[in-house]
Parts: sequence; structure tokens; C-alpha cells
Amino acid sequence: MDKTKRVLMIISMLCVITLVIGLVVFLNEESWKTKEAGAQEIVSEKEIDEDGKVHNANLSAFLKDEDFFDKEDTQTKEITEEESEKKLSLIVTSVEKDLRIKVVDEDNTIVEGQLFQVSVNETVYEDEDEDGIIYVSELKPGRYQVKLLPIEGFHVPETELEARVKAVVSYTLIDDISYLVHAESEVDVEADDTESQDAEIYDSDETQYTNLLDPAEVEDAVSLGIDVSKWNGEIDWEAVKADGVEFAIIRCGYRGASSGWLIEDPYFWQNLQGAKAAGLKVGLYFFTQAISAKEAVEEASTVISLLGEETIDYPVYIDVEGVGGTGRADGLDAVTRTAVCTAFCKTIENAGLEAGVYSSRYWYYNNINVAELEDYHIWLAEYRDTPLYTGSYEMWQYTSSGSVNGIEGRVDLDIRYQ
Repeated sequence: MDKTKRVLMIISMLCVITLVIGLVVFLNEESWKTKEAGAQEIVSEKEIDEDGKVHNANLSAFLKDEDFFDKEDTQTKEITEEESEKKLSLIVTSVEKDLRIKVVDEDNTIVEGQLFQVSVNETVYEDEDEDGIIYVSELKPGRYQVKLLPIEGFHVPETELEARVKAVVSYTLIDDISYLVHAESEVDVEADDTESQDAEIYDSDETQYTNLLDPAEVEDAVSLGIDVSKWNGEIDWEAVKADGVEFAIIRCGYRGASSGWLIEDPYFWQNLQGAKAAGLKVGLYFFTQAISAKEAVEEASTVISLLGEETIDYPVYIDVEGVGGTGRADGLDAVTRTAVCTAFCKTIENAGLEAGVYSSRYWYYNNINVAELEDYHIWLAEYRDTPLYTGSYEMWQYTSSGSVNGIEGRVDLDIRYQ
């Protein structure tokens, strides 16, 4: 085949191919237009650059495709009303013929500022002071059904809680007593923490010592000590130790003389740590204003709660005094006051510590049946050179006007005999 014929044949084949392509384009033009319109929503005008980047894309177009997502995996989960509410629960305890009901959140923190209501065997009680605690007294011993009633904004338990009301005080620690212990910032300190002057009024004279005694010069004495509270302020315990003091009885707390609240002494922890660090032996005391054995158990439980894992060398004493006739416990008869002392000491002993009673000669003679307390340590307050008290005692507070290096102002001084 010559050159001219080959050229003509190639031209003919190109014409046929062009014709076929044109026919295909013509036949599929409508279909392509439809696809182009759909694609226009995703990529407009010049869709893909040479570098592969897409410009002017409608990136949300896929949302219009109902089949694009797995509906089960991507369905928006709405927070139910129950999940958005704070979940509450109840803590219920009984000491003697009573129920103390605390409303707490998921962190076991008492919820305050709400007018909660509970039903106790279908009788409804309100948290009138909105402190998260409802106290029900004068109940007959037995089992009770306690339920927190619905309140807006909170999820309450659907089931009732069964609680047992005790018939008598068992002298065992109240595990959740910490909920009832207040800081001084929460109370009227002037009305609640009133110093007693009973020993100074009834049991002091001008012969009292105000200096540090030498235990070797006091018959049967074994060590010299002090007792302190917030009233003594900041203490330099190293200076106290260097001055010859061997032990310290530290106030850990008190019950409010007016409010009846359980209150931690604001200097308790630093005094405890400071005295121990300086090498002094330590004991504790709690100033009572309990008016029943039940409240005495609360006070003893407070001591153990405040002490925590710390250890002490000397007993825990219940400080039994009046506050000038204005205290809630000042008018107790001797029988009730003795029952308070007994309940406190038994509870302390049941917690594994030694227990004792502090009071003045006048009070031991007139306001306490001290013969019923012979199983416990007796700490006597009598400010004279030789006590007139004829009963037995293991420790003697011989002045409230002592002076010790490391403490500004006067301080109580004590001699221990055993």
C-alpha cells in the first residue's frame, strides 16, 4: 500500500471514531447533566486543583444523605431529667429512742439550704432550719421505715430505708458524728464558749501556788503539766518543755453553752502536734454541756473523731463545770450529771482509751455523785496550797494563774500523781 492510501485510511478511521464519540455523547447527555447537577452541590466550578485540593466545596452536603450515617451510632443522646438531677440518699442513726436523719449527696456531703421532708412510718417531718439534718425524738424502740419525699431539682431514692431505734444508750461511738461538729466560725462564740470560774469562786484562796512546782517536793507527785485551750493563744512548745513541763492536757472541743452544738477548739490540732513534737506527753479534755447520756455519747464520739489516728498518753477527760448559771447544763441535778459523766467515760473506754472526769471540789461534793465514778480517773481543781478535797484523785490542778515560758498570760498548772 502506497503512502497516499495509508493516509486516507487513517483519516477515515479517525472520522469513524469521532462519529462514534459524538453519538455516545449525544445519547448520554441527559444522564451526564443529572449527575453534574448533583455533583455541583459538593464541588463547584473548578472542583479539584492540580495539587489535589478541593475548593469551593459544600462540606455539609453529605448531611442531606439519609443513608450516609448509621442511625444507631450517631443518634444524639438526650440527657434525661433524672440524669440532670442531683442524686440524694439518707444516713440514719439512733442513739436512744431517736433518729438522726441526714440528707447527703453522692459525695456523702450533707445538703443544706433545702426544705427536705421525710416520712417516718408515714409521719412527715420537715428540715425546718434547712441544715440537711432532721432529728426525731421520743420514738418507741423498734424498726422504722424512713423515706425522703420528692423535692424539685433532686433525684430521691424510690425505696424506703429501714432504721432501728435503740431502746437505751449503748455507749458506742457514733460513726458519722463528724457531720455534727462545727467550726467556731459557725457559732456565736461569746454565747457558746464561756469560761467557768467555779473553782476560783468556791475552791481558791491566797495560799495557791502560781509557779511551777517541783514534783519531787510534792508527796506522791510524779510529773508536772499544764492544760490549755484556745484561750492560751499561740504556744511555743519547745520553750514550755524547756521550762520543766512534762505533759499537757489539751482541749479538743466543747458543746455550745447556748446552742448545744458540738464545736472544735480552733487551736486543738496545732496544740496537739506542737506538744507531741516537743516531747510532751498529752491527754485531752472536752468541755461538756450535755443534758443527757445520749448527748454525752455524742461528745465522746466527737473527741474520737477529732483525734483520728493520733495517739495520746493520758486519759480523755470530760470537763464538768457551770458557766455562771447561763449554760444549758447548769441546772442539771446530780443524778443526771453523773449519768452524763458515766456515758462519756464508758464511750471513751469502749473506743480503747482511758477516761476521766474533771471538776472542782465544790462540784464533786454538791453536783456529782462522785462515788459512782470511782472506776475513772479523777482530776481535781482546787486552788490552794493543800487541797481540802477528801476523795481520791489522780491529778490536781492547783492554779489557773500560773506562768510558764512559751505561753503569754496565765495558764493552768497541774500535778499528776499516777
